[in-house]
Amino acid sequence: LQVDLWQPSSPFHIVEGTVADVRVPQNMTRSLLPYLQQANIQYTILISDLQEAIENQTGGRSHRNRRSLSGYNYEVYHSLEEIEDWMHYLNRTYSDLVHMFSVGKSYEGRPLYLLKLGKRSRPYKKAVWIDCGIHAREWIGPAFCQWFVKEALQTYQADPDMRKMLTQLYFYIMPVFNVDGYHFSWTNDRFWRKTRSKNMRFHCHGVDANRNWKVKWCDEGASLHPCDDTYCGPFPESEPEVKAVAHFLRKHRKQIKAYLSFHAYAQMLLYPYSYKYATIPNFNCVESAAYNAVNALQSAYGVRYRYGPASSTLYVSSGSSMDWAYKNGIPYAFAFELRDTGHFGFLLPETLIKPTCTETMLAVKNITLHLLKKCH
Repeated sequence: LQVDLWQPSSPFHIVEGTVADVRVPQNMTRSLLPYLQQANIQYTILISDLQEAIENQTGGRSHRNRRSLSGYNYEVYHSLEEIEDWMHYLNRTYSDLVHMFSVGKSYEGRPLYLLKLGKRSRPYKKAVWIDCGIHAREWIGPAFCQWFVKEALQTYQADPDMRKMLTQLYFYIMPVFNVDGYHFSWTNDRFWRKTRSKNMRFHCHGVDANRNWKVKWCDEGASLHPCDDTYCGPFPESEPEVKAVAHFLRKHRKQIKAYLSFHAYAQMLLYPYSYKYATIPNFNCVESAAYNAVNALQSAYGVRYRYGPASSTLYVSSGSSMDWAYKNGIPYAFAFELRDTGHFGFLLPETLIKPTCTETMLAVKNITLHLLKKCH
């Protein structure tokens, strides 16, 4: 039985007494359900017609005003082309606060764009890194990155906290990390996760860009098989996307004080370590930042996030960007797992973009303001 595992990301993490979310091809449900009954495994059907759910998300959109940038709609999902047009537009329109540049090229030759956000108030400023869309199918990630930029630009004048953040810090924002995979999830396979590099021996595509970093690379929670969803790649930083970002972060490691990566789904705020059960040296500062961020998030709609070290809160995984950032001297490294907890999974409806981003924004502002206060 071939199933697509949504949660957890790898079969190694399936243990007795936990829940697993799987996607099953239509013609297989007839054989799977009796098998589950026989094995006495309880199950619930969350989405009965996945094709319909996909079409609700991307179908019939021409009637919506999605192309005009002045009326850019932040409450729908956008294709890579639209996101890139939007970035160019901001770069032209808000030249005092936004600077757009590329840190390299993807496997398929697409530019890897960043937005540098902040007032050019002084020569040296600390910075916060934010990336979204390391995993292609997690569309709510790039939606949040765009939302963050919108909020920063729209509230900069009126909100003293936002003004403080943009005056005292730079934000490096990468709305779509895995550009090839994201494009592929729009054109070919909505549930694609990895990059799109080719493997000659196995005729499989892609590497898990969040298992490809040089920190306990290809240890527990990563797979050596090129066809697996958690394939760590032939060597660390084998993926041009990972290599380019790692190079940028290494170059700016003295400046960057926080690394925030946005994923879906689980409703969690995770910090290092991911690859081992151990307490980080600056645990108290990071833990209190996480605790306050989760409370701020909950204040919007009552959504409770679990928080803690990734290894014990989610599962052990090696070669992650968060662990790498932390190991490379960035003191605050976090990975968000946004909504939901499995009811819609990767197909979070567009109606939930606004509440998800609104609450997440509160958490990110909270972490950023924590950063500006010295923690001992």
